[in-house]
Amino acid sequence: MSTGPGPAPCARPDAAPHPLRFGYGTNGLTDLRLDDALGLLADLGYDGVGLTLDHMHLDPLAPDLADRTRQVARRLDALGLDVTVETGARYVLDPRRKHGPSLLDPDPEGRARRVDLLVRAVRVAADLGAHALHCFSGTTPPGTDEDTAWKRLAEALTPVVEAATEAGVPLAVEPEPGHLLATLADFHRLRETLGDPGVLGLTLDIGHCQCLEPLPPADCVRAAAPWLRHVQIEDMRRGVHEHLPFGDGEIDFPPVLDALAATGYQALTVVELPRHSHAGPHFAGRSLPFLHRAARATPEGPEGRTP
Repeated sequence: MSTGPGPAPCARPDAAPHPLRFGYGTNGLTDLRLDDALGLLADLGYDGVGLTLDHMHLDPLAPDLADRTRQVARRLDALGLDVTVETGARYVLDPRRKHGPSLLDPDPEGRARRVDLLVRAVRVAADLGAHALHCFSGTTPPGTDEDTAWKRLAEALTPVVEAATEAGVPLAVEPEPGHLLATLADFHRLRETLGDPGVLGLTLDIGHCQCLEPLPPADCVRAAAPWLRHVQIEDMRRGVHEHLPFGDGEIDFPPVLDALAATGYQALTVVELPRHSHAGPHFAGRSLPFLHRAARATPEGPEGRTP
């Protein structure tokens, strides 16, 4: 069961501050100007932000990207916010196709546009001092066999890996339900195909673990620990890819957060609620206290349940 928005879990009376650092994704604050969104998160006490490059938030395709990035960097510094750069904007490249064109697009020019976006994002991440750059594979196009799709993915990501290596920015690939690269096992397939480049790491979405991984989310965290570069978090139900506010799904969060802290992970754990952007300030305000309570909770019993 989830730790719902009711009585707080049992807390350790003499517990030290939890080592995890929490952020909130701007894809859940799309009705706010970026400057206002950053100010809101700082006021609420977040440690950082998952910044999705989109037309309303540091548009990666508009003129003067370097100058605008410097302005955002100054704002982040003034507010004391760390940042991870995310590239999951739905229509930033194509106003008619969600996440299109992808790294798997049948059209080489389409794939090149996605690669160009990711290389631009590497530069933005470097200029912002971001912990990592997030990306994903995309869905397999109709009529494309699996071997061809994997070949396209490896070839398309190669220049992105090279740019990230040169810039010193960890590249954090996200397994996404319904995509070619959907699971932790798929991430390892990509890693091995590319020759295990040092810059290549993992975005682990805790809800996705609940949705489709064979292991429980806390075990997924432990299994993924050596490659963790970015973490996204929300509630979710088994077999249903729907990002839910905390307490509305099935995840038991204290064991997950304990496992994450035990790995020594020091980058941001970012709340991912893109479909709740219409009430973004409300959910941002509600999410951080929940995470702080869950992070302080004492696991009870063999399954780490809390009252």
